[in-house]
Amino acid sequence: MNDAKHILILGGGVIGLSTAYYCARRGLRVTVLDRNPEQRDGCSFGNAGMIVPSHFVPLAAPGMVALGLKWMWNPESPLWIKPRLDLDLLNWGYLFWRACSPEHVARSAPLLRDLSLASRTEFEELAALPDNDFGLVKKGLLMLCQTQHALEEEAKGAQRARELGLPADVLDARGTAALDPGVTLDIAGSVYYPRDCHLTPGRFMARLKQRAEALGVRFVWQSPVTGVRREGARLAGLLTPGGEYCGDEVVLAGGSWSPLVARELALELPMQAGKGYSLTLPNPRQLPQICSILTEARVAVTPMGNSLRVGGTMEIAGLNEDLNPARVRGIVKALTKYYPAFRLADFDGIQPWHGLRPCSPDGLPYLGRTAKYSNLTVATGHAMMGLSLAPITGRLVSELLLNEPTAIDLRQLSPDRYA
Repeated sequence: MNDAKHILILGGGVIGLSTAYYCARRGLRVTVLDRNPEQRDGCSFGNAGMIVPSHFVPLAAPGMVALGLKWMWNPESPLWIKPRLDLDLLNWGYLFWRACSPEHVARSAPLLRDLSLASRTEFEELAALPDNDFGLVKKGLLMLCQTQHALEEEAKGAQRARELGLPADVLDARGTAALDPGVTLDIAGSVYYPRDCHLTPGRFMARLKQRAEALGVRFVWQSPVTGVRREGARLAGLLTPGGEYCGDEVVLAGGSWSPLVARELALELPMQAGKGYSLTLPNPRQLPQICSILTEARVAVTPMGNSLRVGGTMEIAGLNEDLNPARVRGIVKALTKYYPAFRLADFDGIQPWHGLRPCSPDGLPYLGRTAKYSNLTVATGHAMMGLSLAPITGRLVSELLLNEPTAIDLRQLSPDRYA
């Protein structure tokens, strides 16, 4: 019987937590091992809280290499790669360069659309459960453009979205203001994606954990994996400072720390940690009703209850959690340009948050079983889409572990694609 099957999940971020919930809901016994203490604040908590079917273009897309090289010399830019001699980074950079093709985008877009729409449905079902309010707001998303050139480029993206069956409206400044009249904007126009949503990440994580615990999920905190015990092509046990843990199935969902475990497992899982930053204003001068992305600056702006979260940047600087003040300055300056009612001084005393997002070279998550071990499933590498794709990831992993056909074809996301 499936009830007896015991699942070990490595990682208690939004992907691990979602996987734990969906597995437990199907009657599986679940233990979650996490390297952090229970009171943690990783990238599942401080992100922009967006659910984005509009984001069907992977990070690895034409033009990104040139943009990255241009931005490399500006520490306040949206993307910054810390120059360093590192073989893993060089390998990742080469694979990223190879993936930045129109063919890769064309192949990936329908898959990312399907994953996002399915995840959106799961979010709606979760929000409908009793006592499960996590601030889900279904008002869409605005891609705000300061320049006419950016608006024209975004209009091309809107056309691609419509070809994929996603509604998208190109608006001038007046049309944008009519959608969100409570804020002052300095823009040429926007693209509006009505199917996008947003929520409050910390509340979502808390509700999901409560639900998982109610279903019998066991959490073991401060338990990094320090080694593995193999029996042939099976993972027989995971070693931690607190002892050995055994399960019928193992799920690697360790976010940016997944490569450390992958190394123990001799798995080829190229990944770089992409550091993001956010600041949350408790009483903003103006409170938008619709979440937005400041297109040229690549900054996300999300209302969360009565607060306003502003976040962004992708800093590839290794597995470190140092705070770079220049990155934070870039975010704050961007907000004041698009929303001129705000002042730099509004952020005085606001503690910046930062977290590490796991980035694969082709901008697609690693999701599926690996050929190397008969009982290992990988679910990591979601980059900036971790929250957005978490529920569908959890559901798909539960289907894999029950040996059912998955609702979405996962071949393109194989964790063995770089083996």
